[in-house]
Amino acid sequence: MIKTRIAVAGAGYIGQAHMAALQQSPSCQLAAVVDPSPAAQALAAQAGVALYASLEEMIEKDRPDGVVLATPNQLHVAHAQLCMNAGLAMLLEKPIAPAVEEGRTLVQMADETGARILIGHHRAHSPIMAKAREVVKSGVLGRLVSVMGSALFVKPDHYYVDAPWRREVGAGPILLNMIHEVHNLRMLCGEIVAVQAFASHAVRDFPVEDTVAINLRFANGALGTFMLSDTAASPRSWEQTSQENTAYPAYEDEDCYVVCGTDGSLSIPTMRLKTYPRSEDRSWWKPFEVGVVGMIRQDPIVHQMEHFGAVVRGETQPLVSARDGLLNLEVTDAIVRAAKTGRVIEINLS
Repeated sequence: MIKTRIAVAGAGYIGQAHMAALQQSPSCQLAAVVDPSPAAQALAAQAGVALYASLEEMIEKDRPDGVVLATPNQLHVAHAQLCMNAGLAMLLEKPIAPAVEEGRTLVQMADETGARILIGHHRAHSPIMAKAREVVKSGVLGRLVSVMGSALFVKPDHYYVDAPWRREVGAGPILLNMIHEVHNLRMLCGEIVAVQAFASHAVRDFPVEDTVAINLRFANGALGTFMLSDTAASPRSWEQTSQENTAYPAYEDEDCYVVCGTDGSLSIPTMRLKTYPRSEDRSWWKPFEVGVVGMIRQDPIVHQMEHFGAVVRGETQPLVSARDGLLNLEVTDAIVRAAKTGRVIEINLS
């Protein structure tokens, strides 16, 4: 079998994760590394592939079948446009763009050119999320009523010392972390049409928030609440509960989402399911049938790379499209504006 050749642009933390996925892939192979930093030389040499200082140089000298764009956020649009002009399929890391208007421009260009773009929301490829979506769509929970979610964790002080820009407006957990949660919530409960939010920086006292309380309204009428904090000593985050990334300690008894319907509820990622056996017996005085939905735990980045290979080869459409990436960014931006203004921010899905 001839493997699909994928280059990785950006040799930082997430770029290295993509490189590792390619090195163990049965259908794809790492073709090259693109990064002008001196540190990238050792990574490319260790992987046994060529290193290029720019995408232009790589495309001219050794055009791959596809490229992973794991470059800094402010370069996403320019690099994506370059790849579209070259006709290269791409896995574009989230966020699709640093600002909504830039994201809209990119999506419009993608529509006009028929570009093959997979946005790097890797949790969309999680077997846990796939099973949770299956349960919700099966109707066993009844009509969706609510979702409660959290991303509560502590980022160490050196996280901000090492990169002071993370303290400033334009960073913070809404923009850096919440965009992952937005896509998960959309997968589980449908489109988000309005948000409210309170933000606080009382603990760290940085210009940017450290804690946010968010209300959500979904197109199907369901409502949601979400607590976000990077200074709360709690394990109720996807990383600390899903057991998908071994870099994080995991706690098997904790959940970060609870999806509730008229007939039952599902806690994720423990997949504890509580349902009423008959609709006529729905009452808080009646016992639930209690069980655990069977599922597997596997690295979603590995699954994402196999899917991207299929996208490059024209075998399937991207699971997370450029338009999905734009919607995630628009919801995240709406949360920022809601926290700043104290208003309900409506989200236009057209």
